[in-house]
Amino acid sequence: MIAVDGRFEVTPVADAAEAGRPARAGRDADPATAWDRVRARLRAELGEDVYTSWFARVDLEEEIAGTIRLSVPTRFLKSWIEGHYRDRVLALWREEFAATRSIELSVRSPARVVRPAQPAREVAAEPAETGLAAEPAIAALQTDEDATGSPLDPRLTFETFVVGRSNSLAHAAARQVAMAGPGEAATFNPLFIHANVGLGKTHLLHAVAWEARARDPRRRVLYLTAERFMYRFVAALKTQSALAFKDSLRDIDLLLIDDMQFLSGRSIQQEFCHTLNSLIDGARQVMIACDRPPVELETLDERVRSRLAGGLVVELGGLENELRREILANRATAARRRYPGIAIPDPVLDYVARSVASNGRDLEGAFNRLIANNQLTGAPITLEMVDRTIRDLVRAREPRRVRIEDIQRVVAKHFNVSKADLLSSRRTRSVVRPRQIAMYLAKSLTPRSLPEIGRHFGGRDHTTVLHAVRKIEELISGDVTLAEEVALLRRMIDE
Repeated sequence: MIAVDGRFEVTPVADAAEAGRPARAGRDADPATAWDRVRARLRAELGEDVYTSWFARVDLEEEIAGTIRLSVPTRFLKSWIEGHYRDRVLALWREEFAATRSIELSVRSPARVVRPAQPAREVAAEPAETGLAAEPAIAALQTDEDATGSPLDPRLTFETFVVGRSNSLAHAAARQVAMAGPGEAATFNPLFIHANVGLGKTHLLHAVAWEARARDPRRRVLYLTAERFMYRFVAALKTQSALAFKDSLRDIDLLLIDDMQFLSGRSIQQEFCHTLNSLIDGARQVMIACDRPPVELETLDERVRSRLAGGLVVELGGLENELRREILANRATAARRRYPGIAIPDPVLDYVARSVASNGRDLEGAFNRLIANNQLTGAPITLEMVDRTIRDLVRAREPRRVRIEDIQRVVAKHFNVSKADLLSSRRTRSVVRPRQIAMYLAKSLTPRSLPEIGRHFGGRDHTTVLHAVRKIEELISGDVTLAEEVALLRRMIDE
């Protein structure tokens, strides 16, 4: 298989007949129907997150003389699919049309925004829409992103966000950011939202970008993942265009940064700090999403953490049962529009809402499995199917995230010392042993590295933390009383 000018061509050696099996005739003469089956296969094989990221916006243009022509909204998507999925896409097409010789990918022309005349009520929690729901009548405002921003999903809007007790504050703050008028002073700057995975962070960022651009097309809005920010910065350095890169960032009206926890590198963090200060000081709006609050971003420069904490910090809580049930109800409504005649009993939705409580992505995945099972096998959606199909997700619970501060508080109280003692340089036995136990628990119960733990304990070196961890491991292996005490502390911290 070779790639020629954006086309994926199959060499004669790869022909099915020469491989010892007959070439199967196409199952359907209609390319659109075949494309629906190819997309369903991709969704099932890659998973919802990967499919939504790379294939949700791929459109079939035409099939001519053995060539399948697909289009995507951005050059970035075209390059990524060509580099990572071309073989699999071509193989799936050949299962539908055995005569397919190549696939051509092209970049669609930027589309004008079309807002719904009567927006739907606000529904859905974070994870990217599955394609089962009806897509909002909105097209890409800036589909090529001018090679600057990260792709926006047109399905992640305020109209597709379900609001509940756990996310109402973040939703209200995000709407206010999006609806700010030209020249209007930023009320919350920066707006920093944080939560565990699958609770709505990315959905809100995309929704703000769409709404802000739709309200005022002149408003310069840029959505970037931390990874994309780092990539662009490094690329600018290599091409000696760093100055232009900095100017382009500081000349926008609304900057949206996703996955802030992945921002790393001293020079990159410094540049981000300068950009952040420039935008905020210039009354430009900044909105950031992260998996933890600013105080817990130990790898970030202290100045950046301080500036982030100086705005409005909002946590998106876990999805309560009522919210999960409403999300599923809206997914079911969208599925009925897409697949007329499909039956999704209310008891099934109730059961899934009660049982899959870890996060929105697991909830989305559970619903997708039920629909896929029904559509691919024809089996009715029943409680028996639920038990069989989503057994691994039922009653899944995301473990509680333990913070080093929590460990220090529990250990200090248990040993009747102050937190300041644990962080001090005191070396009396009454302080050293609790400090070592706290370090040991921090290493055992959190994903933090040794240097990060050391910074939480008065700026100690990582070798000090390593010594403490090994010392406690050695002691509890031979001291039953101490082992039981440490086990007790674990339970107290987990409660």
